[in-house]
Amino acid sequence: MDLDQFAALRTPEGSVVLAAATEVAGGDPLVAAAALRSRGVPPGLAAAALTQAELRRRAVGKFGPEAAGMFLTRPGLEQATRRVVADRRAGRLAAAGVRTLADLGCGLGADALAAARAGIRVYGVEADPVTAALAAANAEAAGLAGRFTVECGDATAFDVTRVDAVFCDPARRRAGTGRRIFDPNAYSPPWDFVTGLAGRVPHTVVKVAPGVDHALIPAGAEAEWVSVDGDLVEAALWGGPLAEVPRRATVLRAGTADRHRPADGSPTCRTADRDPVAVHQLTGTGAAEATVGPVRRYLYDPGPAVVRAHLVAELAGTLDATLADPSIAYLYADAPRPTPFGRCLEIVDVLPFSLKRLRALLRERRVGRVEILKRGSALVPEQLRRDLRLSGENPASLVLTRVAGAPTVLVGRPVADGAGPG
Repeated sequence: MDLDQFAALRTPEGSVVLAAATEVAGGDPLVAAAALRSRGVPPGLAAAALTQAELRRRAVGKFGPEAAGMFLTRPGLEQATRRVVADRRAGRLAAAGVRTLADLGCGLGADALAAARAGIRVYGVEADPVTAALAAANAEAAGLAGRFTVECGDATAFDVTRVDAVFCDPARRRAGTGRRIFDPNAYSPPWDFVTGLAGRVPHTVVKVAPGVDHALIPAGAEAEWVSVDGDLVEAALWGGPLAEVPRRATVLRAGTADRHRPADGSPTCRTADRDPVAVHQLTGTGAAEATVGPVRRYLYDPGPAVVRAHLVAELAGTLDATLADPSIAYLYADAPRPTPFGRCLEIVDVLPFSLKRLRALLRERRVGRVEILKRGSALVPEQLRRDLRLSGENPASLVLTRVAGAPTVLVGRPVADGAGPG
C-alpha cells in the first residue's frame, strides 16, 4: 500500500470499501477481489482494502478487538508487540515515573499506544512514510492522538533530551524484501546507536529478538524474556534505573490468574476486553548452575523463557530438582509441584535408547499415540513416530535426551495438576 491508496481508504468511500472487503475476505482471494470489482471498486483500491481486511483478521490474536480499526502492514504486524506484553511494559514504565517517552522506530505504534493508554506522552519516530502515516491513524482510531504523535524521520536524529525515557525496537528485517537481518549493526537504527541510548537517557528499554546472543547484552542491563501462553514472543533489555535484576523470565498466561497465582505474590493484570492475565516472574543472575543427580520420578521441562534467560538453576531451586546431564535443561524431582514455569511429567520407564526395545515396550503397553519431547537428541520426532509403528489405545509421552552423556529415552505421562507450559 502506498500513501495514495492509504488516503483513499481513509475517505468515506474508502471506509465503505473496507467494510465490503471485511465481508468477503478470508476465502479465495481471487473470488474476493472479483466481488469488489463487481461493485465498481478500482483494482488498486480493492487490493489495498482486501489486504487490510486480511491483516486485521490475523492481528486479532495480537491486538484483540482493537485490530478491527487498525491500519497494518505485513512486516509491521509481524514485528509488532502483542497487546498484553505492551500493556505490561507500559505499566512498568509508568510505575517507574516515566511521563514522556520517545519510541524510536515506532512501527505501527503497538508499544506507543500501550504507553499512551498508561498516561505517558509518547513521541513516535518512524523512517518509513507509509508506516508513520498508519501509526498516526492508529493513534486516532484508539482516541489517543493527543498522547501519541508520530513524525517521519531518522530515529538517530531525535533529540532525546526532550523525554525522560526511550523505547526502541530496531527493525530486524530489510525494507522491501522482509528478509531477516542477523548482523545487529545492520539493524535500523544500528545496534551501536541503540546500546548507546542508556548513556544518554536514564530510562531505556530495547526490544530484541528472543534468540539474542547473551554476549550482546550491555553490562548492567536487565535482560528479560517473555512468553505468552507457552510461546516465547520477545526479549527486552532494561537500562538505567529500570534494570532491577540481571535476568528475568516473565510468563504471561491468560485466564489463569487464580489457578496459577504464585506464592511470591506476582501480580495479575487485566487488559481491556480481555481475560485476566497472570504475570509470573523468575529472576536471577543467569550464571548459576544446577546440581547434577540421577533421573528421579518427575521430570520438569522448563519453559522457553526460563531456558533462554539461563534461569534453569533458579527454577531447580524452587522445585528441589536436579539435572541428569549438565548440558540438558530437563529437571528431575521426587515430588510434583505446580509451576507456571514448565511442564511436569511422571516418568514410568527409563532405558538406553534402542528402537527395538522402545517399540517392544510400547507394544506391550498398547500405546497408540505419543507426544515426543527432545533435548540433546539428533533424532527426528516424526521419523521416530513412523518407525515405532504404534498400535493401541493408550497415550504416552516420550522424552529423547541424554543422561550422563548417554542417549536415553524416558517414557512418562503428564501430571494433571495444572503445571503450565512456561
